[in-house]
Amino acid sequence: MAAALSERGRAHTSPNPNVGCVLVKDARVVGRGWTQPGGRPHAEAMALAEAGEAAKGATAWVTLEPCAHQSARGPSCADSLIAAGVARVVAALEDPDPRTAGAGVARLRAAGIDVAAGEGGAVASLAMAGWLTRLRLGRPFITLKLATSLDGCIALSNGQSRWITGPQARAHGHLERARSNMILVGRGTFDADAPRLDVRLPGLEALSPRRAVLSRAAPPDGWEGITSPEAVSALSGVDWLLVEGGAETAAAFLRASLVDRLLLYRAPILMGGGKACLGDLGLGALESAHGRWQLADRRMLGVDTLETYLRAS
Repeated sequence: MAAALSERGRAHTSPNPNVGCVLVKDARVVGRGWTQPGGRPHAEAMALAEAGEAAKGATAWVTLEPCAHQSARGPSCADSLIAAGVARVVAALEDPDPRTAGAGVARLRAAGIDVAAGEGGAVASLAMAGWLTRLRLGRPFITLKLATSLDGCIALSNGQSRWITGPQARAHGHLERARSNMILVGRGTFDADAPRLDVRLPGLEALSPRRAVLSRAAPPDGWEGITSPEAVSALSGVDWLLVEGGAETAAAFLRASLVDRLLLYRAPILMGGGKACLGDLGLGALESAHGRWQLADRRMLGVDTLETYLRAS
């Protein structure tokens, strides 16, 4: 539940991680929280405010070790939990930020609070993957989105691609945009399709992310230019990057081993002779293609299928 709550803040809490917190007392949820836009209030502060006096003696389930460092924007979460009188804290991950990195757990234990760490770490890591990837690898967490026919085409041979997938799959794609800091396409896709790359879901229009084009030429007005896949490391304020195409841009990110997550939307149609979804990946032997991706989720979106893969190595 805490990890699901943390997803509500995805891509909108920078420079802070999108943490989730649930307070439970006597087998009843008394407080819920997730990091708010701009990074404050923290998840713990939001959950404690909802719980009020019920927080005393409760267990706090949190996706990340409560912070221990002081900030001009508010007290540390470890101190807030101590002041509220919680009895136990279950933290899925230790905070890799050197300002906390174990100090939050130590402070809680010193105050007599029972602390358990590590439960639900895999789920929490995925929910906060953007912030963690930036901290550990110095780049955004990168999702590659492909919408194809059953035979792997993204357009007819004449270039027509609207629409391969149905309305439910397209709506899901717009939700992914709303949960990203930036969307990137190649210059060929920009010139051919003039994409808007905005969020067109009622109530979420304001969450349209920044737009970038992969090109060595100057970017169009209102767009940011990325000269190579590796250059995304220099992007400021981008922890979640969504790559939407085209085939050569997708292949460039895959060749650079910079794709962390693959969203494959497949429509129940056949094109035959259409445009392939990927360019050359530079594989020298078939066996090198195996073992790179692990299926994480499969679901139906109307008549279309969505498969989510995570990089296995």
